Amino acid sequence: MENNGNVKLHNPDLNARRKIQTKVHDTKLKLPQVTLVAMTSVNIGATIKAMQYSMRGIEFGDAVLITHRRPFGLPGTIRYSHTDKLEDIDDFNYKMVYELGEHIHTDFALIVHADGFVVHPEMWRDEFLDYDYIGAPWPLPPEGDTTTYRDRDGNICRVGNSAGIRSKRLMDFPRKAGILWEGEYAYGRMWYYEDGFICCKIRHLLEAEGMRIAPLEVAKYYSHEKMIPEVQGITPFAFHKWEGTNAQYPNFIREPAKKRAKRMVRDLIRKLSKK
Repeated sequence: MENNGNVKLHNPDLNARRKIQTKVHDTKLKLPQVTLVAMTSVNIGATIKAMQYSMRGIEFGDAVLITHRRPFGLPGTIRYSHTDKLEDIDDFNYKMVYELGEHIHTDFALIVHADGFVVHPEMWRDEFLDYDYIGAPWPLPPEGDTTTYRDRDGNICRVGNSAGIRSKRLMDFPRKAGILWEGEYAYGRMWYYEDGFICCKIRHLLEAEGMRIAPLEVAKYYSHEKMIPEVQGITPFAFHKWEGTNAQYPNFIREPAKKRAKRMVRDLIRKLSKK
């Protein structure tokens, strides 16, 4: 039968495919109150890939890359937001505490890095958003260490890690409250880490404002970094670093050719020396 343009032909196969596509689309996890975010001035290509990988199976309310220059070919699904170039890790840590919130327009932000992102969207739990901060569990500090992973009262903090979820009110708090940026003295030097600052150093200030950091019992289902006993046998929603079972997850960071060549030569020499 010829179609004159006014008659809609019935195509059972096409209709079936459309229903399947709609069903697949509807199974995506919808998180309209969460922004997927990354802040960096290094490994930008790998960071973008990590963001795209994190968006598989999830519809975020927003997705933003915070960096010093708009990357060529930035996908339309990721918004660019400007910051001055992060010259080193100290710049990153400071900006994550005092600037991050200015780039976020939703109630929560899910922070990813080139070496830490969402890998199992099916492992999402709504209780992750019951807290103002959640990240991978920390290990217990070494025996005799009385400063690492401890709050102002000496209590051990078991949850931190930069790659995690933070509420908008927590991200805005240090800047709005005028909290002084302080480091932590350990192993003979001062350390400035944003996750330690938030989850240990100013924990008491956050709790006084009614904000909550997730307990280990919940955080162990969110993300893994260190292969501590509490995370064994659990498939996490996200990960950070490629230690232990995390080695199975994608690595989008390209090793520089010179460094790769040196490593290959070392490996070859090692093999030949064993013969």
